Amino acid sequence: MPEAVETLDGWYMLHDFRQIDWTAWKKASQEERDQAVSELNHLMASWQDVEADKQGSFGFYKMIGHKADLLFLNVRPTTEELTDLEFALDKTKMAEFFTQPYSYISVVELSTYMAQGKDPETDPEIQARLKPILPKWNHICFYPMDKRREGDDNWYMLPKEERGKQMYQHGMTGRKYAGKVRQIISGSQGLDDWEWGVTLFAHDMLQFKKLIYEMRFDEVSARFAEFGSFYIGHRQERDQLEKLLQV
Repeated sequence: MPEAVETLDGWYMLHDFRQIDWTAWKKASQEERDQAVSELNHLMASWQDVEADKQGSFGFYKMIGHKADLLFLNVRPTTEELTDLEFALDKTKMAEFFTQPYSYISVVELSTYMAQGKDPETDPEIQARLKPILPKWNHICFYPMDKRREGDDNWYMLPKEERGKQMYQHGMTGRKYAGKVRQIISGSQGLDDWEWGVTLFAHDMLQFKKLIYEMRFDEVSARFAEFGSFYIGHRQERDQLEKLLQV
């Protein structure tokens, strides 16, 4: 039987996408809007404090297209913390003007393919990858994905050595974009509807297209990858919230 690959697992991620009910927001009184913005700003400040203490990380993004308006991206050591912060957001005044079109829960993952010869508990590079502080880069791209399990294109029936070879080649493609794109791979088997979540960061959004297109020609992607919807957006500072919601 093909052998399963062990993974190194780090912090948990919650991609919390929100849609703004602009009609209801415009009908709200100025007092209600001020209260909603103030509460949300205060909550995001508390999330930033967690990052400052290196007990997690937080990113706030304005999304493009119809799929979502905002993304609140939180990374924490436990799922309980993610549950609590999601509930905290739902209890704010601002939540009365939100719907939640999509969310994704996963855990930051590093394959043992990529950690050979290193001590995961002490190696600073591995620890930084497993417990990431989100890059303060201009743009974000998120998508979920599976490995195909159909006929001869069944990833899980390949020998471990062949899977390792293909993933190594795939990684070499990604390294060509070092300094242009940063990525966080998170596993979601048993946690969400897909098997992995891929979160990319770049200063130039066009680099997302270039990287993903080039990677499609790697065998591991061309033969074995299935992709969900793509979500792209722009990083926002907390002090931009009031202007973003101004009507």
